Amino acid sequence: MTSGPLTRIPPNGRTAPDTAAESRPPVVPKRRRTGHNGPIAPPASTGRGAPPSPEVPSVPLPRVVAFSASINRPSRTRTLVEAIAAELGRHRRIDLTVIDLIDAGPGLGALTRDDLSEAAEALVAAIEGADALIVGTPVYKGAYSGLFKHVFDFVGAEALVGLPVALAATGGGLRHALVVEHSLRPLFGFFSAHIAPTSVYAGGDEIADGVVADATVAARIEAAGRELDALLAVSRGADRAKAPAA
Repeated sequence: MTSGPLTRIPPNGRTAPDTAAESRPPVVPKRRRTGHNGPIAPPASTGRGAPPSPEVPSVPLPRVVAFSASINRPSRTRTLVEAIAAELGRHRRIDLTVIDLIDAGPGLGALTRDDLSEAAEALVAAIEGADALIVGTPVYKGAYSGLFKHVFDFVGAEALVGLPVALAATGGGLRHALVVEHSLRPLFGFFSAHIAPTSVYAGGDEIADGVVADATVAARIEAAGRELDALLAVSRGADRAKAPAA
């Protein structure tokens, strides 16, 4: 019989552990990589564990209403409010609605809001439901048009609080240029709107064939669009902060 190394049997009848094996460090499986120096691949899913992350809800585009209080279409006033809206659109994506005063029709001549026609009520409701407002009016006899003011007489006193607003007007010459500051800005100050610092006025020769033809007016349009974007960013940030957690 061939003799070999003897295994010592301890008194309890169990084989003594191999102390040399115990002293060796445990074998750690290598981590899988996606490439030579790429990120470490996550372990394969076992079907158990943490639930998948909830989907982040999409944020709707801001609703911007550009309101032209001219009784004509096309008009220089519409050109002006559309130009400001286009400048705003260069800074952010928007859901734009352009409304002319004539869209309200003769039903706007009602004495109370309950008596407004469906078309006139839709105009007022669109203004109240906007996230930002661009308003423009032609100047008549040194002030905004009476029908423009009639529209805002139907708007709720609290409907425009904190609403970003850009102001614009058109007229026959420079003598009407201060109407924006002397008439429009106090009106929207009453509503506690957030008004863009730069207003835009265009005289008779500064818009031609549906295009802004004056460099100074174009520069003010750029400033108004940029400022409206900044006001809108603050307004929507405040709205998200007030929204309840999901």
